[in-house]
Amino acid sequence: MTALDIRTVTPSEFPDWLRALNTGFLRPPTPSDEEVAGRLSYMDLSRVQGVFDAGRCVATFRSFAQELTVVGGATVPTDAVTNVTVSPTHRRRGLLSRMMAADLAAAKERGDVAATLIAAEYPIYGRYGFGPAAGTTEWEIDVHRTGLDPHRRVPEAGDGGRIDLVDGAEIRELGPALHDRLRARQHGVVSRDPRWWDLLTGQSLFPDDPWTEPFYALYRGPEGTVDGMLAYRADANWSDAKQPLNRATVRSLIATTPAAERALWHFLCSVDWIATIRTGPRPADDLLPLLLPDPRAARVVTQADFLWARVLDVVRALEARTYAVPGSLVLEVHDGSGLAAGRFHLDASPSGATCVPTTRSADLAMDVRELGTLWLGDESVSRLVALGRVEESVPGAAAAADGVFRTARRPWCPDVF
Repeated sequence: MTALDIRTVTPSEFPDWLRALNTGFLRPPTPSDEEVAGRLSYMDLSRVQGVFDAGRCVATFRSFAQELTVVGGATVPTDAVTNVTVSPTHRRRGLLSRMMAADLAAAKERGDVAATLIAAEYPIYGRYGFGPAAGTTEWEIDVHRTGLDPHRRVPEAGDGGRIDLVDGAEIRELGPALHDRLRARQHGVVSRDPRWWDLLTGQSLFPDDPWTEPFYALYRGPEGTVDGMLAYRADANWSDAKQPLNRATVRSLIATTPAAERALWHFLCSVDWIATIRTGPRPADDLLPLLLPDPRAARVVTQADFLWARVLDVVRALEARTYAVPGSLVLEVHDGSGLAAGRFHLDASPSGATCVPTTRSADLAMDVRELGTLWLGDESVSRLVALGRVEESVPGAAAAADGVFRTARRPWCPDVF
């Protein structure tokens, strides 16, 4: 066996790294020159790791800077992990563990509050301290069963807003500010860089996703403020009886008011020839089904974990968010890597919190992965106690923690990264 070399990737090694990445994701392995140049244009190679065996890349790992909105609207710096693969010839050798350890240690040193990722496979990342922090749900809407009047005006009469079809240039101009307003109010949302908007509007292209220009729509409220944005594609599918059976697939729908959200969904349901709509990733408690006169017209087609979080700095993570009710808890956090282990006294309130290391007896004890699951308010402490994943040392502590940590609305991350 040759020695396996784990190192950051140089520009000359990047094409081989990209071949290993494509192999891991079951894409045609050999990248084109255009793909190499396109990906190099936005990657920070100081955060791109590869494992090399006799000069050939056999595992890949990348991270990048990100901001995550926590409960209450504050943002924290996070280490976004992506492009993780190990070639099938080199599995079960601890390669991912070594790359992950190096990346998390660097993130801790940089001062990142947490690491995040979208898990392709559920069983892998818990052993590195990640816990599922926000789920996703996708619906399919049977347009003809919604109960909406096909002859109505859109948006509904009396709303005072309007919907305009626009082009990609307007989306790139107006979308970032709208997204910033969304992430100031919705915990779980992550930052979008200019490249995200370029990908949505065709200025940059995914190498394995042939470009088809979407339709774009903006909702402007009564005062003219852009409060919502929609991007969708539609296929061309007609029955033998010449009846339209077209499907619309939402690429992105964000809104900062319920009125904007309602208007955009009702608009899409009014487009001629559209028979079904795939909503794309939505929050698990999305308003969508109940925005329709017949909510049964929207059926769930996907419901799963989505955003995972790995807390690196317990004090800053817990102090950054707000809490539903006042409460005082002592949490003991276990972390095999030592990055976030300790016992912490959390004094929480709706306006903020203080969190300090303490030697007091713990009310609750948990692994850091459970802390990641609880951090954004999407899970019940009592459920985790019942599952044996959180230890309740003081009777009633789990119920008290549920009151403190849970949120009125569930977290949502709209973006794959």
